[in-house]
Amino acid sequence: MGDGFVFIEIVIFAMIAAFLVYRLRSVLGRRTGEERQRPNPFTPAPSTAKPDNVVPLPERNRPRPDVAVSPDEPLSLAASIEQIRAADPTFEEKHFLEGAKAAFAMIVDAFARGDTATLRPLLADDVYESFARVIRDRQAAGEQHEARIEFVREAEVVEARLDAGRTAFVTVRLVTDQVNVVRDRDGTIIDGDPKALVENVDVWTFARNIRSRDPNWSLVEVRPVQ
Repeated sequence: MGDGFVFIEIVIFAMIAAFLVYRLRSVLGRRTGEERQRPNPFTPAPSTAKPDNVVPLPERNRPRPDVAVSPDEPLSLAASIEQIRAADPTFEEKHFLEGAKAAFAMIVDAFARGDTATLRPLLADDVYESFARVIRDRQAAGEQHEARIEFVREAEVVEARLDAGRTAFVTVRLVTDQVNVVRDRDGTIIDGDPKALVENVDVWTFARNIRSRDPNWSLVEVRPVQ
């Protein structure tokens, strides 16, 4: 009986270990050379709720009010968003903001950890090069950066525009409470406090070719806050 119980315990622990490995692989992903296939933060997760009787469909064939474009007067924010929606009926401001917050968290975390594989598909080329340069300098100095977002206080679209009827640019202002710490190669803190929350204000611009089947938005500008 004792040997039988030991065997059962081994089987149970093996099943638990296999499950944990599977979950870790599904969350962290595998480096297979196809890192661009990582989950897109701007794509909503499939809903498990019972569908309503009315199923919303993209209204690509339904005419929308024309948005007047004056060469002398810039569009208002609301008109700019409507212009983007007229060109891409799948665009919804609320959904976009949720994706922007998720992308912001992924980018901040990956940048702190020096994870360029995660950053690459989320950033435009010039932004990626700037981030990668800082990561290389930090690694050369032996510094370790810890950044943790504890709370997103505000997230709002502050600018939007459609360029040449093809590329949508949406600028988001994010106010977050973060923990930011920099340690030297010996682990000694040289900046920040691991127990202190710091309010950060970031203004990031995301862009997407709305004629592309790729639903991903890329970070194209990190604007200094005045």
